[in-house]
Amino acid sequence: MPAAEPTADLTGAGEYLVPDVLRPGLTLVLVGTAPSRISAAARAYYANPGNRFWRTLHAVGLTPTLLDPQEYPRLPDYGIGLTDVAKRHSGVDAALPAHAFAPDELRGKLRQYRPGLVAFTSKRGAAETLGVLTARLPYGPQPGPLEGAEVWVLPSTSPLARSHFQLEPWQALAARVAQLRREQPAPIRP
Repeated sequence: MPAAEPTADLTGAGEYLVPDVLRPGLTLVLVGTAPSRISAAARAYYANPGNRFWRTLHAVGLTPTLLDPQEYPRLPDYGIGLTDVAKRHSGVDAALPAHAFAPDELRGKLRQYRPGLVAFTSKRGAAETLGVLTARLPYGPQPGPLEGAEVWVLPSTSPLARSHFQLEPWQALAARVAQLRREQPAPIRP
């Protein structure tokens, strides 16, 4: 009988506005800055109907079907995890207080779960974690790993960033994820 896939760690429900969706063996962890007020109220990732996140995941082939925000716990079935840099605050990036960000906590999660790739879904989350000004962060792959994971920065799918959204970095990420999946050895069956 094949070994069971580990279940996703939906932790932080008591202290996090939206729980982490993490487990060992993920190819990709998508890292947001903080939940929007709509997402925090819905207790679901990227729940604002104007947010392009779920449509983008499907459009670039990271998910085989278009998921609803409430279906976020299904992402590990596709090798994808979710978390944020500011887990205990909600709102637009520019309005978050400096103490909202917990980059060391994020680094600890990455050390624990060891994904192959981590992609920030906004420049602000990446800047707070990597210690680089947002203006100096290009979209796409970044130099150097973060806790052993390849690092990418993606355009925000938020409705507030609509005029700056680009699909191409998301497409490049999906191609890289597909490449990593092809390179992963098949699991050993007893």
